[in-house]
Formats: sequence, C-alpha cells, structure tokens
Amino acid sequence: MKRFRVAIDTTPLESGHRVRGMGSYVKQLAQALERDSRITVHPVELRHGAGRILITEYDLLHIPYFDLFFPTLKIPSEVPTVVTVPDVIPLLYPKHYPPGVRGRINFTRQKRELQKASAIITISETSKKDIIRFLGIPQEKIFVTHLAPGNEQSSVISHSPRFGEAGQSSVIGKLPRKFVLYIGDVNYNKNILRLAEACKKIKIPLVIVGKQAASKDYDRGHPENRELRELQDKYGEDKDVIRLGFLEEEDFATVWKKASVYCQPSLYEGFGLPVVEAFAAKVPVVCAKTQALAEVAGDAACYFDPYCVDDMAGKLKGVIENRKLQRDLRGKSAMRIKKFSWKKTARATIRVYEKIS
Repeated sequence: MKRFRVAIDTTPLESGHRVRGMGSYVKQLAQALERDSRITVHPVELRHGAGRILITEYDLLHIPYFDLFFPTLKIPSEVPTVVTVPDVIPLLYPKHYPPGVRGRINFTRQKRELQKASAIITISETSKKDIIRFLGIPQEKIFVTHLAPGNEQSSVISHSPRFGEAGQSSVIGKLPRKFVLYIGDVNYNKNILRLAEACKKIKIPLVIVGKQAASKDYDRGHPENRELRELQDKYGEDKDVIRLGFLEEEDFATVWKKASVYCQPSLYEGFGLPVVEAFAAKVPVVCAKTQALAEVAGDAACYFDPYCVDDMAGKLKGVIENRKLQRDLRGKSAMRIKKFSWKKTARATIRVYEKIS
C-alpha cells in the first residue's frame, strides 16, 4: 500500500474564503485525508508561490482552489500537482461577472497554467462539462469528487453541535414561527431577488444566512453587487426578509432546528452544498430544477423553474402546508444523504493521487 506525503495549500483558510464554501472544503478534506493511514497531510501556504516551500519534500501537491481572474496559480514541475476547480460560473454569465481588462489577461494566464496540472478535481459532473467547455481541459484529466455536509459522520450529524439542541442561541428571538431558509451569497446566479418575491407572495418570511447579505462596506456600483444592492434597497427594512449575516455554530443549530423548509433558488450551481446540509439537518428541500442541483438532490427535493416566481412560490407553499409531503421528502433525503460523506470524498481524492503518482 503506497503512502503519500501530500502538501495541501491552505491559503483559503487565511482569507475571506475561510467562512465560505471553499474554506469549508479545504478544512474538511484535509481532516478526512488525515484519517486515512495512507496519507500524511502537510499544510502549506502558496500565496507567495511554490518557491517559498521545498516542494520536493512531498510526493504531490494539491491546490484545492482556483481563481479565474487573479494570477494565483503556479504549477511546479518537480512533483505531480492536483488542482480543484469547483466551478466556472462567471464564464457562463460574463455580463454579470465582468473581469475587466486585467481579469481577461489573468484568465489567459490561469487557463494556461491550469493545463500543466497533472489532474483536475471538480465537485459535480455539471462542473466537469463546463471545465471541458471553457478551460479546454481533456475529460480524462478531470475527476469528480462530491462535497459532503459540514460534519464527518453524516449518520449522526443531526446530533452534532451544529444540528443539535438550539440552546441559548442569540438569534432565537429573531426567527418567525415559520420561515424559508436560504444560506449563501447574494449574487446573480443565486437568484435571491426572485426568492424574496416568492416568499412575499405566499406571506412566509425569508431568513438569509451569510455574511454578504448583511454587509454594508462594499462597492455598490460594481456589477457583481447589483443583486445585493437591490435586495438591501428593496427589503432592507422589511421585517419578513431577515438577513442574519454570518452565524456561529450555536446560532446555526437554532436556524436549522426552526426552519420550515430550505430553498436553493439558484439559476446555476457548481454543487449546492447547503442542500446536503439541509438533508443532514432533516429540513425539507425545495430547489431549482437546474443541472447540479438535480444531480445532487435526486428525488429528495421538490423542484421549481428558477425563472418563474409563481412556480417557486407554489412549491414552497405546497411543502410548508403539507406534512405528508414533508415526511416524504425527509424520508428520501435520509437515503440520499448516505451518498455524501467526507470519508467518501477523501477516498475518491486518494484515487486521483494514485493515478498521477
């Protein structure tokens, strides 16, 4: 049995990505890999380039993030290198994610550098197709490893601190008796303005968790912030559109316990991690019928057309008011969640390491 000394770039844990999906991926993957006897994980930071470490001390390098428009990637020639590319969503919607002149130059460089990697890991079959299409990477170099809920043991996740008893959470007084929950950023592909409109239509409060929704210090004129600006301008004083911002673990436990339904309204996703988090928390899921979300949720969610507010509103109301449907979705999600664990993700990642070593 071959053993691997793996250098993993942990730069996202020291940046704004720490409290977002990329930071969670790096942390959870590293922890899961460390539990495998074949792997010795060595955290490194490559923000100043691979030349800052003695790369030849390791069997391979894993760079678990990729930026389309910033010159972050440098593939060393001394050891095999794996790069994780979660999605390329900005390339699908260039008008809503304009890179600017410098960004376009950086994209050309990043794309060229990425092609030197020994293998690419991505998080869904949907993203794999996009990487082939937009980045020109041969499909045989791309491997899919799904994400998993935030805790390692999905079978006991509902009893963990994150999903367990609410305790004396500071947010409990801010939560309505019934509400639709959304977790994540507020940008074009997330489709939050339509979700807010749908919730207003059926008179059910919307609770938004995520640092961005509650932020004040941002460039209101930047095209990527248009949806955030419109959400705050239209619903900033609305008591039924509750923007909680970033939450600590205990407060998260409260929100999951109290949520009537979780909604992922996205026009497009690379994976949709909150959907499997909702499965683990035993919260019924209503989500958009889009590629990656259907790939992840299977038959364990109630789907709607993300461009149709009436369809979204109707599906949300139907689940909230139908206890039999709620039980059915919970039963299916309990089976579906078994497909996702960090142990499985780590094993799939190690298989990639084996292929390139």
